[in-house]
Amino acid sequence: MQTGMAAARKEIHYRHEWKHEISWSDLIAIRQRLRAVAKADPHAVDGKYLIRSLYFDNVNDKALREKIDGVNRREKFRIRYYNLDPHAVIHLEKKSKLNGLGTKYSAPLTVSEAQKIVDGDIDWMLESPHSLIRELYCKMRNQGIKPMTIVDYTREPFIYGPGNVRVTFDYDIRTGLRCTDFLDPECVTIPVPDAGIILEVKWDNYLPSIIKDTVQTPGRRVCAFSKYERCRAYD
Repeated sequence: MQTGMAAARKEIHYRHEWKHEISWSDLIAIRQRLRAVAKADPHAVDGKYLIRSLYFDNVNDKALREKIDGVNRREKFRIRYYNLDPHAVIHLEKKSKLNGLGTKYSAPLTVSEAQKIVDGDIDWMLESPHSLIRELYCKMRNQGIKPMTIVDYTREPFIYGPGNVRVTFDYDIRTGLRCTDFLDPECVTIPVPDAGIILEVKWDNYLPSIIKDTVQTPGRRVCAFSKYERCRAYD
């Protein structure tokens, strides 16, 4: 058992992450520089895609409070799909943070399974072949975690092979307030005031200097922006 646990720990792959709040003029300048050195994500349509996520929390806002308080080790669950089409790809995800590094776990869901989770019909999760779905079930039962709010935004992604770098621009951030009917493409979300544009850079063991130079913007500092936290401020 100890050997298995040690092996599981070794499989955890944490990544470095920078986030900057930038202006539209910053976005235009950095985007132009990135196009010269990086590739557009092949999954993007016309260079971008729409992301809809349903975030989970408990009645005490555990995930929100840990983010606000800067807890060193924290996690949050969400269900996510793209371009308002849950029939294409839909995943349950868990994002974990430790010492400023991040990792993400993922498991596929069908539309029916996602709807059951939203509706509170969760007993089937305990028999899922995916450990992440079983983990969420246990935490929904034992910690009172439940669907909390929808977060919508537009993302422009770029990739760079060395260092496994991913650079994204996120903007037009919208909140569903307390609405959890995220499978309905007609579900109304509203713009989050002053959400701005988020430049995010993720990499594995090293950040190539060419990317570091490309994304540098005078006067912008690394921040700890959370779209979930910003959206919850208006529910």
